[in-house]
Amino acid sequence: LHLVEFAILYGLFVLFFAVDGKLTKKTNMFAAIISCLYGFVDELHQYFVPNRSATVIDIVKDVLGVLIAYWIVYRGYFLKKNRVGEFIEAMEKLFGKEKAV
Repeated sequence: LHLVEFAILYGLFVLFFAVDGKLTKKTNMFAAIISCLYGFVDELHQYFVPNRSATVIDIVKDVLGVLIAYWIVYRGYFLKKNRVGEFIEAMEKLFGKEKAV
């Protein structure tokens, strides 16, 4: 489940940047890094909570989920090689800010 949860977190960051009209390769990388760091902090937090466990494999799963989603978004949005890019562009048009003329 870690893979899916952190892929979704990254995807929400991507959609945030997309509808704000600021999804670039740089902000895409920023979203991936923030998502991975959040996974690390979450595991660190669990280490200090009684009856919870923090494992390295969970961090690996978190990062792997983000990296897979990053790869899909990069290929779809920036390289135009899958339908994910079309979905992100549709979200930009549907929810994006009006451009000032």
